[in-house]
Amino acid sequence: MSMHISAAPGEIAESVILPGDPLRAKYIAETYLTGAVRVNEIRNTWGYTGEYKGRRVSVMSTGMGAPSMLIYATELCREYGCKKLIRLGTAGAVQERIKLGDIVISQGVSTTSAINDYALPGHFSPLADFGLLYRAYDLAQERGLRAYVGNTLTNDHFYIDNKLEYSKQWERYGILASEQEGVALYTAAALYGARALMLLSIVINLYHPEESVPDAVKESGLDSIIQLALDTALD
Repeated sequence: MSMHISAAPGEIAESVILPGDPLRAKYIAETYLTGAVRVNEIRNTWGYTGEYKGRRVSVMSTGMGAPSMLIYATELCREYGCKKLIRLGTAGAVQERIKLGDIVISQGVSTTSAINDYALPGHFSPLADFGLLYRAYDLAQERGLRAYVGNTLTNDHFYIDNKLEYSKQWERYGILASEQEGVALYTAAALYGARALMLLSIVINLYHPEESVPDAVKESGLDSIIQLALDTALD
């Protein structure tokens, strides 16, 4: 048992799916896992362990923001020996060509966060595990899903004045999408020798904010990326 996770040793699988929202974790466990048991509820950060296609898998929520993700990713790796962490999240597209419902597979992470500046004497560039990335992209192509692979932005600021102009600066350098946790996930995985991947479902395009996906549709429309994450975890 760690400070923020109440699961007993052995109750969390080596492969973990990491949505931010505890209700999304509950949905994944109840819909896709066989014999799912809740193993964590501290701070309502629900975690479950069950089986998916005969393989033991856990799903656990991480909350919002890089500091929260860093706590859970660290404790999962350090205290529970987790070897495969796949973040399942939503994001805003920075490139105009990326549409609502498209999937972004994060190859690497740029960031406005200073979360690594306290631990390292330089600027660390965290990357995805290539094997997981390759498998996820291959599965997406087989299933006819619109998926993009590239650099993403972990942004500490959600509410920004002149958001479109701000985003265009990142667009020029090829950033695909903006979210808030990826840098912490990839950093913790690198430190503890785990494999990590971030899969993002686009729910808003910053060029067309009036076309954002409503919450109800967002939740019901995530099944394709949930299945993609779970099948990638079987790698």
